[in-house]
Amino acid sequence: MDFITDPLFYLMAIPAVLIYGIGKGGLGGALGIIAVPLMALTIAPTQAAAILLPILLVMDVFAVRYHYRNADYSVIKKMLPGALVGIALAGVYMQAVSQAGLKLTIGVLSLWFCGQYLLSLLGMARPARRRNNTLAATLWGGVSGFSSTTIHAGGGPASIYLLPLRLEKVTLVATMAVFFAMLNVVKLIPYAALGEFDANNLSTALILMPLAPIGVALGVKLLHRVSQTRIYQLCYLFLFLSGVKLSVDGIDGLL
Repeated sequence: MDFITDPLFYLMAIPAVLIYGIGKGGLGGALGIIAVPLMALTIAPTQAAAILLPILLVMDVFAVRYHYRNADYSVIKKMLPGALVGIALAGVYMQAVSQAGLKLTIGVLSLWFCGQYLLSLLGMARPARRRNNTLAATLWGGVSGFSSTTIHAGGGPASIYLLPLRLEKVTLVATMAVFFAMLNVVKLIPYAALGEFDANNLSTALILMPLAPIGVALGVKLLHRVSQTRIYQLCYLFLFLSGVKLSVDGIDGLL
């Protein structure tokens, strides 16, 4: 068959796609950070990210259509060059490194994001400073492009640059939506070069794609009904557990 049939894969993939959609729908795009690590527990990391990418592009169509008028394109223009370099470096990295190395990379990135979240909860994160210089935009745009390409989780690094700018909430959300929609289109290039858009992966993506609007709709409904803090705590717990598992598997594979 030209799609994944393993039930364990769908046990991980269905909640992963729904959670990503819920984040897009209103509970915060950072929720999507858990998607690839969850899926990578059952299949190769690059395959997990490749299956998820067409689904993200469908989500982006709706997000950009709604937000494009409110985006700050001057900020996007500053971040984009670094992000493109980050995407290119990630493409080379994914081609050069073994699957065990990629598992370790995803595991370490997952644990790093968990650490950043924990520091913010403890009030130990570095105080935000307003900055809008080209160097910072290039640096964090590059890190965002790299992590977005490897695990579709560029929101954290991008936020390190964007949040201190203290943009209006609507402008911030719109800028992030347009920026990552652009990145997702460019990310098609390295994944195509890696040969990850075969019939098996694309068919599996099509099977999961109807979950995208469902997840977004759930996010809109849950926005004012469920504690966002509790949802984030639960997602970061799962991210931590999957990060530990992927790190251990990666180290074991390398040894």
